[in-house]
Formats: sequence, structure tokens, C-alpha cells
Amino acid sequence: MDLVGKRVSVRHREADRVRDVVGRVLVADASGLHLERRDGQRAFVPAGTVLAMRVVPDRPLRPRRAAAIATEDLVRVTSRGWPAVESVALGEWELRASGGFTGRANSVAVHGAPGVDDPFAAVVGFYERRGLRPLAQLVVGSAWDRRFEDAGWVPVVDQPPGAIVQVADLGTPPPADPEAIVAPHASDAWLAHYGRVADPALARAVMEAPATVGFVSIGDAAIGRVVVTGEWAGIAAVEVAPAHRRQGLARRIVRTALAWAVEHGADKAYLQTMRDNHAAIALYAPFGFATHHEYRYLTAP
Repeated sequence: MDLVGKRVSVRHREADRVRDVVGRVLVADASGLHLERRDGQRAFVPAGTVLAMRVVPDRPLRPRRAAAIATEDLVRVTSRGWPAVESVALGEWELRASGGFTGRANSVAVHGAPGVDDPFAAVVGFYERRGLRPLAQLVVGSAWDRRFEDAGWVPVVDQPPGAIVQVADLGTPPPADPEAIVAPHASDAWLAHYGRVADPALARAVMEAPATVGFVSIGDAAIGRVVVTGEWAGIAAVEVAPAHRRQGLARRIVRTALAWAVEHGADKAYLQTMRDNHAAIALYAPFGFATHHEYRYLTAP
């Protein structure tokens, strides 16, 4: 039986104990099973250790509500959906570097404990060694947000300062737009519409990295990106060419992205947008999106 794409429950031996893991099969080969759990984390079950396995339903009978996720857990989920080229753990923090392409992929994601006595110096050293400005992505109002500020870190002024993160539960989405195309890779035309790309290879390295990602387009007029990691879908990069605005194209892109996400196993979605981007907030509201938390970027003095 072809297991790729199916959600399975596997009981296997690990050292001197027995463990159970549930996830969607990404790869099944002679080495074993590569799984993606509901939170987007990866797991590997080596060949020869499986004691029992069964296929389970794609969706739980009682799915967890999107708004109920802890803020730090959602930060981890969103990071998996926009993965950095280089990711290094600093305790529970994630140091991310991608040659300067987007703040999300070039900042430390602060969640949990850093595991070192002077995390500020560790962050500065990591980015200085790579020729990048030290950036911290911090949940507004969190304890670490205040501690970074007390340490002298200041808000950025030459890039988007942060964003609100909105979430929604995905029931039965509206059907995908018949004119929309969802491709597994970002074409040159798609990247040209995105408009934030100085190095196409670097942009693709970040945006195409997840195992389940789609690049949505409607002709040469509108684009969007959708990624599925576990039970979560991330919607981003919804852009409409100026000559084609006010024709409902952005709504058609979002509708298609959400339909694709549900088809690929997601039952919740998130997005990130500026608090003062009223047009974007109005676009997503009919799909059930509501604000979960806000983050900002601080940089070392």
C-alpha cells in the first residue's frame, strides 16, 4: 500500500522503550518512515523498528480550535511555514538566517527559554558572524519583549515593524476558483508579482522549502502562497497587480488557497498582516480570521 500522504499511527521501538507517533507520511522508503505531526514537527521511524501501524482519519472527530493554541506554539508553527535557510537552536529559541530575505527568516524567534546566561550577546554574535543585523521577533507584551527593551533593543524603522497574526478554523471551504492555478514552485512571473525579491534563488530556498506548499496564480493578475504544516495552513503573499485591483481577485486567491489547504489535511489557518492594512483585514474577515497576537521586531542598539 502506498502510504505517502496518508495519516498513520505507528508503534515502534526506540532504544529500550516503545513509543507511538501519529503523523502524515511524507516519505516511505527503505530507511523508514518520515512523518509530519499535526503541529508541523517532523518525526522519523527507522525501518525494522515498527511494531504496529494503522491508517487513521485525516481529521480528528473533535478538532482543536485555532484560537486555543498557545502563542509560543503558534510562533513555532508560523516559523515552520516560512523556514529559514539556516536554523540554529538557542535553547528553545530559533536563530534564523536567510541572507536578508524577509524579517521572519532573518530574526531570532523568541519562545521558551534560551538556555544560556546572556542570550542577547548570543543573538548579536550569531547575526554579526553572518553579516546580518541582529533582529528579534517578539510577541508584543510578552516577558521577553520587555526584557529585550530593558536591554536597550529598539524597534526597527527601515522595514515593516512587525505584524498581527490572525487565525481561523477551516470547515468546508468554498470551492477553488476554476481559473486559479496552484503550482509546487514559484515561477519567475510569480516572483515578479511578489515584488520583494532581490535574489530569486534565495527567495525560492525559503518559500519552496516546506514539503507541502502551493503557489497560487490567476493569469498574470494575482498571486498568493499557501503552505500546510501538520494541521495548520499559512496564507501569505497575496498580491494583485494594480491594473486588476477591485475586481475580487484577492478573494478568489484566498478561496483557492484555503480549498487547497483543506484538501492537503489542514483544519486551521493563520496569516500575518500589518495592523493598519485595513484592506487585508477586511479581505480575510469573511473567512473567519481573527487576531490571535501581535509581534514586532527589535534590533540591538
